[in-house]
Amino acid sequence: MKQFWVDIRPWRKDLATTAIESGANVLVVDDADRARELGRVMTAAENGDLVPGKDVFEVEIVDKAAEEEALRLSREGYVIVRTGDWTVIPLENLVAQSDRIVAAVTTADEAAVALTVLERGTAGVLLTTDDPAEIRRVAGVVAGSGAEVPLTVFEVTRIAPVGMGDRVCVDTCSLLVDGEGMLVGNTSSAFLMVHPETLENPYVAPRPFRVNAGAVHAYILLPGGKTAYLTDLSAGDTVLVAEHTGTTREAVVGRVKIERRPLLLVEAKAGSANVSLVLQNAETIRLVREGGTAVSVANLAVGDKVLGSLMEGGRHFGIAVKETIREK
Repeated sequence: MKQFWVDIRPWRKDLATTAIESGANVLVVDDADRARELGRVMTAAENGDLVPGKDVFEVEIVDKAAEEEALRLSREGYVIVRTGDWTVIPLENLVAQSDRIVAAVTTADEAAVALTVLERGTAGVLLTTDDPAEIRRVAGVVAGSGAEVPLTVFEVTRIAPVGMGDRVCVDTCSLLVDGEGMLVGNTSSAFLMVHPETLENPYVAPRPFRVNAGAVHAYILLPGGKTAYLTDLSAGDTVLVAEHTGTTREAVVGRVKIERRPLLLVEAKAGSANVSLVLQNAETIRLVREGGTAVSVANLAVGDKVLGSLMEGGRHFGIAVKETIREK
C-alpha cells in the first residue's frame, strides 16, 4: 500500500482536515496534539507517532553522497527525500535499493512520477501544498497507484460438484464494479478471478461490496504479492481488487461471512500451468472472462476461457519463499 503523507507545517486546520478526509496516512506537523484533535491519524512530529531523527528522516538529494546517506538512513526508518530540480534518476537509484523512500512532491503530476519510477515506485509521497484541492488530487493518484498484476487466460478443463463445505464471502468497505474481482486459488501459485456480486439477477439483490470468494482453505492474493487463507481474513484487513486489465486497487474488509454451502470445483489450464478453485455452487457466483464480462459457474462450460494469475509458489505465512514445495 502506497503511503500518502501531507506536510502541515506551519499548521493549517483546513489543510489538515482535508488530508484526513482524503485518507492521508501521516501528517507531518510541528505539534501532534493539534492533529489528534481532528481525528485518529498517524503523525510525524517531536511528540508524534513517528519521531524525526529516530523513525523518519529528511534528506535533500544534492549529490551522490546524499543519495548514499538516504539509503543508509532507510535501514532505520522512512526517509523523505527532496530533489531540488525534481530529478528522477536519484529516486530510481534509491527505489532500486530501498522500500522506505518517501518522495517530497508539490503536485499530483510529481506524485504520479514518484509512484511509478522503475515501475515499482517509492513507498509513498509527502505533499507540500497550500491548496486543499491539490491534496484531493494527490490522494486520487495514490489511491490509483496499485501495481499491475500479470493476468493469464485459462481454459476450463473440469467442473464438478464436490459436496458440502464452508465458503467465505468477503464484504469490503468499497463499492466494486463490473469487470473487477479478487484473485483466489486452491494453491499459492495460481489464482482465478472471482467477480463481485454487482449484477442483477432474479434471486437476490446485487451486493456490489461483496465477493463470494471460495472455500475456507483457499488462498487470496493480497497487496504486495502476499497471500492469506480466506478463513484468516477479518474486519480491517486490506485485500487486493484487480481489474480485468490487470490494474489493481486496495479495499478494506468490513466483514467476513463463513457459511456452509454446496461447493463446486473448477479446474483450468494455460499451457502446462494448472489452476483450481473450490467455489460455492450457485448461479450468483461468477468468474471473469478475458474481456471483463462475468460468467456464472452455473453456466460455465469446459472449454470456456476465464482470467486468472500465475505466481511463484511456496509461501511462509503468506510471503513467497524459495523452497521445494508441491501443491495439488
